[in-house]
Amino acid sequence: MELAVIKTGGKQYIVSPGQKLRVEKLKGEEGGKIVFDEVLLVLAGDKVQVGQPFIKGAKVNAKILKQDKADKVIIFKYKSKKREKVKRGHRQPYTLVEIEAEK
Repeated sequence: MELAVIKTGGKQYIVSPGQKLRVEKLKGEEGGKIVFDEVLLVLAGDKVQVGQPFIKGAKVNAKILKQDKADKVIIFKYKSKKREKVKRGHRQPYTLVEIEAEK
């Protein structure tokens, strides 16, 4: 596999072996393994496989590097002449994974 398109967390990612990727929060411990089985496309040399919508039996293995939260985003709502203001912060959780090469 040189390149693959996987689906996780409602998003699609183009991945290749050795690539580090931030995806939506996934279950698992740091240092653990995870398998993405929703593979939409695989490019191996000059051979291309396209799924309808997924390729049967295709899997992409990854190692979980970190479970963390993104930087804080400030949400501030204000309505003039109404004495109304709301300030909130949000930190989105994510999982940092490294795509492993096939063996």
